[in-house]
Amino acid sequence: MISKKTILELIDERISELDNGLFVVSLTISSSNVIRVELDKYEGNVSVLDCMSVSRNVEHNLDREEADFEISVSSAGLDQGLRVFPQYKKNVGRDVKVKLKEGAKIEGKMIAATPEEITIQTSRRERIEGKKKKETIIEDHALKMEDVEETKIVISFK
Repeated sequence: MISKKTILELIDERISELDNGLFVVSLTISSSNVIRVELDKYEGNVSVLDCMSVSRNVEHNLDREEADFEISVSSAGLDQGLRVFPQYKKNVGRDVKVKLKEGAKIEGKMIAATPEEITIQTSRRERIEGKKKKETIIEDHALKMEDVEETKIVISFK
């Protein structure tokens, strides 16, 4: 079986050569040596060339005679939740849906992210006593990362 450490070293080698903000979101290696790598970028999007470059570096440095393998390198999809801190950091300022482990859901703008917690800003329209018009109430919710089950980006076509 191919070691995860070896694959990560090969990926990191190419990422540092490219020096364009790429980072690994996930790496899995099945028992039948199917290697799946998901990448993201601190700024912008992962290109097909980024994926090809990382894939080729791994392919050219592993010996198929020693262990046959299959490799798939792709960008982290928008349909997937955020999984690593750099993704949270990259998406500060975007609208997200957060599902907490206790079951509660919060939707709003992520205004801050640290490895320990994220801050989600929500707004709602509410009638204030003594006023005719509804007013917008803005609240910030600090959520500990250990309490977050899933965070997904809200895709808007406005």
